[in-house]
Amino acid sequence: MESQNTSNKLPTPYLGEPYLLTPGPLTTSYEVKKAMLKDWGSWDGDFREMTKALRIQLLALIGPEANRYDCVPIQGPGSYAVEAMLGSFVPKDGKVLVLANGAYGQRAAATLDYLGREKIVLDKGDYLPPRGTEVAAILAEDPDITHVMAIHCETSSGILNPIGEIADATRAAGRKLLIDSMSAFGAIPLHPAELGCAAFVSSANKCIEGVPGFSFVIAETSELKAARGNSHSLSLDVEAQWRVMNETGQWRFTPPTHIVAAFMKALADHATEGSVQGRGTRYAQNRDVMVAGMRALGFETLLDEQWLSPIIVTFFCPADPAFEFEAFYEAMKAQGFIIYPGKLTVVDSFRIGCIGQMDIHVMERMLAATKETLAQMGVQDASPSEAALKERHVLIS
Repeated sequence: MESQNTSNKLPTPYLGEPYLLTPGPLTTSYEVKKAMLKDWGSWDGDFREMTKALRIQLLALIGPEANRYDCVPIQGPGSYAVEAMLGSFVPKDGKVLVLANGAYGQRAAATLDYLGREKIVLDKGDYLPPRGTEVAAILAEDPDITHVMAIHCETSSGILNPIGEIADATRAAGRKLLIDSMSAFGAIPLHPAELGCAAFVSSANKCIEGVPGFSFVIAETSELKAARGNSHSLSLDVEAQWRVMNETGQWRFTPPTHIVAAFMKALADHATEGSVQGRGTRYAQNRDVMVAGMRALGFETLLDEQWLSPIIVTFFCPADPAFEFEAFYEAMKAQGFIIYPGKLTVVDSFRIGCIGQMDIHVMERMLAATKETLAQMGVQDASPSEAALKERHVLIS
């Protein structure tokens, strides 16, 4: 049975299905789920037309000069697309400046190690973004760097990185910019031509609100042409996938047909909501209601206000000895809300996502569940420890 959201007519999950307050996979609409009920022939003309429409509609989201770019779907989750992008566009004798302030920047660095590509890492820890001035200084000191790899929204902390100033510094130094926009594309504007971005990646199960199973690379056509023969991998060769799709309309290997069909419904819903601006506005409203409510309960955000993304927010765990995250998690799940554990190395934390088929009324229900859970646990004070706050102060000062 389908539940009804009478507040704003958002499609919602089945009754009894918990909301996923995570950075993806996320809560999808009933209609997106229903789109997966039909079987598709991967070589059939109807599915080839669906793939063509998918590529065209994603390019329509990237702003000015979209004709300079093309979209290449890749079987597999986001990390597959990151590896495909790095392995296809960074030459074997290239060198990458990786901008890291969380787990996904570090994962990109580890990927380059597997690929045998030279790298240097600017590690900003968990609290701070890489700044354009830092990027410019590193590029000036090291002429061997060919590419800069940036994370648009680092979901291990929820920080929204300043892609504009990073792009300015990269372009001014004559280097190429690669972006992991996994958790931002579709809700936060990303105009690669204006940024001078060579390529970026995202995936189906994030801000477009599809389900997991494929990701995609959007790259300058000139970069795609130049990448022939560069990849380390048969399956993750972006240029080969692009060339075969353009020649035949088909994926080189078995595509996730049902997931593509669901994604096309999600794209239609994305357009109906107002595309990137409309989706981003709802997510920002979710964040603002959630952050204000959590602070009213005594919680404190990891990040300063200016770096809070509309994607996911990290909170310090309470110092109250009655608080235990696993018990908190299970109690929240029992009330219909699956939150996310922290992914930080320095302090105890947890995360609450703002994305997916949720609105401010869902966030208000989540806040009521949080208040009730704290009372059941006997938590009198949700504020973090002085040590955690001191650690943050030392790292950001």
